[in-house]
Amino acid sequence: MKLFLYQSPDGYCYNSDSIFLYAFAKEFNIRGNVLDIGCGVGVISSLLAKDFKANYYAVEKQEQMYNYAVKNFEINGLSVKIQNKTLQEYKPDVEFDFIVSNPPFYKVDNNQSPNVSKNIARYEHHLPLSLLIAKGAKMLKQRGYFVFCYDAWQIDDIMSELKSCNLQPEFVKFVHPKANKEAKIVMIAARKGSKAKCKIMPPLIVFDEDGKYTQEASRAFKDANTHSIKAISD
Repeated sequence: MKLFLYQSPDGYCYNSDSIFLYAFAKEFNIRGNVLDIGCGVGVISSLLAKDFKANYYAVEKQEQMYNYAVKNFEINGLSVKIQNKTLQEYKPDVEFDFIVSNPPFYKVDNNQSPNVSKNIARYEHHLPLSLLIAKGAKMLKQRGYFVFCYDAWQIDDIMSELKSCNLQPEFVKFVHPKANKEAKIVMIAARKGSKAKCKIMPPLIVFDEDGKYTQEASRAFKDANTHSIKAISD
């Protein structure tokens, strides 16, 4: 099934991080109640909803992104209960078996985009790591999974926050631009109340020596099968 995803022509657009996180999340038995935190235009929840039968929810604080997500869920025939709220404001009436998120995770620097949409989607002060994990942990069922990606350089802070909220990182996968380059992104599946040992999975290498996508990266894009449409939202 090809997914058609409307996006802003001048705002933040989803990228490979979301596609790779989708591929990572697919390794788990997605079921029950599933929440996409900071869903943007709805790419991750849409991808999972086309592959797994579950009850899908999403929360997105940017009104423009929310409008795109609503449209994308509708045109792709997907049932997702979405709310236009901040994470602090979001008060679901269910607990979740799975939470997924591709949150803003860059540290504030001198090169911040003046575009408000892009800035909110990229920089962590708009959704601090501590808030993301603490609120996520409260909304998860016991033994539920929190599957997310983040800046690999902040791995120490990530592990500390997870442990403080009784979330055990069961699976960790680093994403490297090339085999000889440092990891830029880390994908983590943390489970509430788990005592399992942390498993470091083989890394995802995005490009080979010739600058072409590796087999694993190519497979993720093929499985996602998305078609982006740049258009002004209604």
